[in-house]
Amino acid sequence: MLFQHNHEKRKIEDIVSIIYRVMTIPSLLISLLIITVVPLVIGRYRKHCKKKVLRRSKETWAIGIYEGVSPLKLLPSKSITNPVLTAKEVTDISARFVADPFMIQNESGYHLFFEVLNDKRNIGEIAYAFSHNGLQWEYRNVILKERFHLSYPYVFIAEDDYYMIPECMGSGGIQLYRATHFPDEWQHTATLVKGKKGFAPTVDPSIIHYQNHWYLFSYARKSKSLHLFIAETLAGPWKEHPKSPVVSNSPQFARPGGRVILYNGAIYRYAQDEIPNYGTKVWAFRITELSENSYYEELASEKPVVQPGNERWNLTGMHTVDLHQRATGEWWALVDGFSIQQQTTGH
Repeated sequence: MLFQHNHEKRKIEDIVSIIYRVMTIPSLLISLLIITVVPLVIGRYRKHCKKKVLRRSKETWAIGIYEGVSPLKLLPSKSITNPVLTAKEVTDISARFVADPFMIQNESGYHLFFEVLNDKRNIGEIAYAFSHNGLQWEYRNVILKERFHLSYPYVFIAEDDYYMIPECMGSGGIQLYRATHFPDEWQHTATLVKGKKGFAPTVDPSIIHYQNHWYLFSYARKSKSLHLFIAETLAGPWKEHPKSPVVSNSPQFARPGGRVILYNGAIYRYAQDEIPNYGTKVWAFRITELSENSYYEELASEKPVVQPGNERWNLTGMHTVDLHQRATGEWWALVDGFSIQQQTTGH
């Protein structure tokens, strides 16, 4: 029995040894692949990040004013000299640029909110400027900052309260703020949509109230898709629209680029074009059908609403349009534009 037991034990050991050797072969291959591929992937990612940071450090964004007879045809305003606001006007922090303008007008004047990139923190914060006439602007101060990046401060009024939905992808969702003391004190009120990963649609959220419902457009960066959410009340609950995503795999037409407006009985949304590069121009889309269960849109014009201009401040591109209609019926918009500093070489 002892011999048989030892023999069986050796057979088991042999089998285990064979299994181990067989399992070791793919393990070695996997290890070799990891050793070879991972450094390449990390290297490419670091190169991409370095290129992105370098490009961003050379970007100079500023804010200007455009106007036109319709929200589809805009030109630089003849009443002022663009840009009307630059990083040079920012006095309370070291600012790299200003961008993403959104404005609200009330009885006291014109209130402009925008992203200011804090050069020391290297993240965006929300700043504020005031104007008595909508032409000359006075910078005031940063009014909202968080531990995460803030931009695209979409401000609006609902039930006599002032609200803001800034882009804050790093927060893990789409956040709603309410002004406790307009325009300089804001409090977080609710998380409208949750999502942390790159595929989550939390970029540049743009909202409109239409036929007793709230509709919220937001961009998913990885999939290049425009998602649509719907709610009966501003605080929610929010659910994804049955037709969402309403635009898929489109770096040219999916990403929101300004305020959603009503014009001649139709809804218009604006999309920033990322072809050939981020922030190149803005297109308008006419939403001809929007309900709890349906959605349909069409390109409103064969030409972009705004595009790279002939002046230095918007020579490379433009990517945000905040449109408002004057009492005369004409339209005017707070816009942003940028140029990339060219590296000079010595001789």
